Amino acid sequence: MGRKIKKQSKLIIYLLSIIVITILSFIGIEYGTTETIGNTMPINIVKPENLQNITIKTGSTITKDFLSETKQNLKVYFFDVGQADSIFVMNEEQTMLIDAGNNDDGEMLVQNLKTLGIAKIDYLIGTHPHEDHIGGLDDIIKNFEIGTIYMPKVQANTKTFEDVLDAVKEKELKISTPKVKDTFQVGQAECQVLAIDNKSKNLNLASIVIQMKFDDMTYLFTGDSEKEVEEKILKENKDIKANILKVGHHGSDTSSSERFIQAVMPEMSIISVGKDNLYGHPNQDIITRLEEKGSKIYRTDEVGNIFIEQKKTEK
Repeated sequence: MGRKIKKQSKLIIYLLSIIVITILSFIGIEYGTTETIGNTMPINIVKPENLQNITIKTGSTITKDFLSETKQNLKVYFFDVGQADSIFVMNEEQTMLIDAGNNDDGEMLVQNLKTLGIAKIDYLIGTHPHEDHIGGLDDIIKNFEIGTIYMPKVQANTKTFEDVLDAVKEKELKISTPKVKDTFQVGQAECQVLAIDNKSKNLNLASIVIQMKFDDMTYLFTGDSEKEVEEKILKENKDIKANILKVGHHGSDTSSSERFIQAVMPEMSIISVGKDNLYGHPNQDIITRLEEKGSKIYRTDEVGNIFIEQKKTEK
């Protein structure tokens, strides 16, 4: 009799625990941050109060928990590639990959994309030919069907750059160079080139800068563009306000001028940066500048991979 009562007590406690966890998880998903166990690693889920229709997931490993079956929603992944950049965008089964990390990140990025069920990259963009942006491009080219490849018309005397050119040649592809104001679509997301420089000896200044608009929100992907590029963008565009900003040059003080951040006024800022990197990125003055504008900052060195899903609104 005593054993039966103990078993019943344990069952009741177990059921009550499940109910409490479910309630807390629901509250966390709707109003704050909660830890959810994924297939292999924990992930965090946030629904920001100031960005309607946005859900953010962060975690150290891309698993099937980062998938979404809703094709009409916009999905933006900031892959954690340490002191490097790699951003993947998907909408209505069309895709764009902006940069591909360092050489050592190629295999991981291929696996990440395959985990997400990707077979084709419609737009593959190397913002500029520094290793921390094009290092894994050759692996991407070799493993996926590729549509359009965009890169600035500048050279780099490195094996990394040669590896990319070789991969392009092997698959009988070609590299195109866009112009400022050129536009293209990733599903229903409208993309426009805001900056590119094919003559600069400073390769950071060659960075392809892309503004993307989806529904009522704007994203700004800046590569490693520096203050000189930011000034050109300010001169040539009346409105560059963006809800979500990929902070230039890993948060370095060479980028994100006061004037530029004032014009962009990002509600959310993403910094792709390596933990304990030798460059001191991100610069504290840049962090302060963004925080003073009320921008919520997400850093890959702190939260890992960052997945933003924007729900398509009914009209």
